[in-house]
Amino acid sequence: MNKDLESSSAEELKPPVQQNGKISDYEKGLVGWDSEEDPHNPQNFPDKRKWMILGMVSVITFLSPLASSIPAPGTSLMDSEFGVTSTILASFSVSVFVLGFTVGPLILSPLSEIYGRQPVLNVMDVFITLWQIGCALAPNIASLIVFRFLAGVGGSACLSVGGGVIADLFPIHQRGKANAMFTIGPLIGPVLGPLLGGFISQRAGWRWVYWFLLITCGVMTCVNFVVGQETNPSVLIHRKMKALRKEPGQEHFQSLYPAKTPALVVQSIMRPLRIMSSPILFLLALYMSFVFGLLYLIFTTTTTLFTGSYSWSLELTGLAYLGIGIGFCAGNFTVAKISDPTVVRLTKANNGVYHPEMRLAPCLFFAPFIPISFFWYGWTADKHVHWIVPIIGLLPFGFGGVGIFASIQTYFIDASGAYAASAVAGLTAMRCLFGAFLPLAGPSLMLNSHASMHDCLMQTEPSFVYYLLFAICYEPSLVPSALFFSIFEAGVAGPLWARLPPAPRRPGNPRPSDFPS
Repeated sequence: MNKDLESSSAEELKPPVQQNGKISDYEKGLVGWDSEEDPHNPQNFPDKRKWMILGMVSVITFLSPLASSIPAPGTSLMDSEFGVTSTILASFSVSVFVLGFTVGPLILSPLSEIYGRQPVLNVMDVFITLWQIGCALAPNIASLIVFRFLAGVGGSACLSVGGGVIADLFPIHQRGKANAMFTIGPLIGPVLGPLLGGFISQRAGWRWVYWFLLITCGVMTCVNFVVGQETNPSVLIHRKMKALRKEPGQEHFQSLYPAKTPALVVQSIMRPLRIMSSPILFLLALYMSFVFGLLYLIFTTTTTLFTGSYSWSLELTGLAYLGIGIGFCAGNFTVAKISDPTVVRLTKANNGVYHPEMRLAPCLFFAPFIPISFFWYGWTADKHVHWIVPIIGLLPFGFGGVGIFASIQTYFIDASGAYAASAVAGLTAMRCLFGAFLPLAGPSLMLNSHASMHDCLMQTEPSFVYYLLFAICYEPSLVPSALFFSIFEAGVAGPLWARLPPAPRRPGNPRPSDFPS
């Protein structure tokens, strides 16, 4: 798609809620933007400044998921020190960090819509950094789990606030590429985590994993304090209003955005749950959550598979994640290239009328790669094929997973308008709930009543797990397709799209942007 077509269609892609379109009327005492071209409006920032802001948030978003998986290779060393014999408890000490992601977004995202993105990020960056000290000095497994959970709550801020930052900065025709950049952190971070964790754990001990996180998170926290910038238009206008009120005789000025009241805070905290009451959003979130849970199931079982079946050392097991990492990179590059041009093309074919559901079109392409990957990975691991083959088998999962994540999350952002952060918060909370608990099923699936996990890994039970997951994945992989075709009646660009009303409000299926603030 050439740039001329993209730019010519930019004006046609209007967001559901024009959150940045409120213009000042000083005669009436109303404070907003000075004009549609106001340079203080985040959507009018220079492109270089926009991408720098998003890049900063993306780096923080990379570190938080990295912290979720980096202890995985060292769990055996931790088990030996703490005397842990339960494989489920050992897995939970890793995945509990993701459980913190389910709690934080429900509170932090709405607060970022009221008090600003930067204050929330700064406070929670300090929060996740300090709890790494507790993890590094934990005297037993129980305290480690508690500290990991609290660190996860702090690490959830960047994941949930990022969607709001994208909505603040970028018009719809650029959000696909922006979301692809933002999405790569939560996907690549957990892949590089075990790679680093394996070397650190074996060379310096499992506790040094947390000292490493303390250093890296601390550095990024300091950098964000210095260079981070606020993008929430409501907060920026409130600051402008307060500055005007300081002038003599100007105390009557009011912001065009709602005032901060206790009732508004409570309503904002409940908004992510109300947004998820939309059936289509709930089903898409459920599907994305299942895929995310499978991702963490892979993270918590791959180390055991390669140390058992392939006799790899703890250091080398991190390299087993490179296949899925390469898949993430390839998928991210692909979705960045096709997402926005696809929306532009479908919008032009629909007589210039944009619908957020157009963001789901790439799911039709990416979804089948998930079951293909599980079948490939499980079958080759069962037959003890050369180690490179199952590693390559994880590549389609990474490729399909990032395409699904980016497409669905961008749809949530576009469909939610001013409440993008709350919508992404609900999505993040649900998917991380799966990411926290689905990995706990891994040891149970691999065990039977007569064999240890090592024995099972040396026989055929692991492949049964992945054959089973292949069958389970097959049906959910059709969910985006079913939703897409049911919404648009097997919609292909052309007259079928035109049958949709300009602002659809289906009975019993409200858009998030329809909810009151």
